[in-house]
Amino acid sequence: MTDFEAIHEISQLKYRYLRAFDTKDWELFQSCFAPEATCAYGGLDFANVTDLMAYMHKNVREGMSTMHHVHHPEIEVDGDTATGTWYLTDKVMYPKYDYALEGTAFYADRYRRTEDGWKITHTGYTRVWEATWKPSELPSWKLQ
Repeated sequence: MTDFEAIHEISQLKYRYLRAFDTKDWELFQSCFAPEATCAYGGLDFANVTDLMAYMHKNVREGMSTMHHVHHPEIEVDGDTATGTWYLTDKVMYPKYDYALEGTAFYADRYRRTEDGWKITHTGYTRVWEATWKPSELPSWKLQ
């Protein structure tokens, strides 16, 4: 496999990870990770995938709408491992709790090639900026 092919497969993995999160497909989301994976999301740190999944099941609920877009990937392949930096734009809307968030961040990822394809061994981001507000304070705001 060439580095170009590996970069394409890693990009597909990252996009699948985000789609699984935004559609709350937790089985697909978990399948993106190697068993030894760790995560660090701007202060939320997980030492293993089991703890990450428990958090997601408890805190990312029905009625919470999310959007995660990544772009400008910088991926470096070194044999069966790779690193990636991605620029994230995200939104979270949770009308039940009168909460909305929009922000940007940089993901720093590590990957490992397995028999089942590339898997995430670490993912995490550092925020560039984050804005939150109460949708009820914007009279014309509505989520459909």
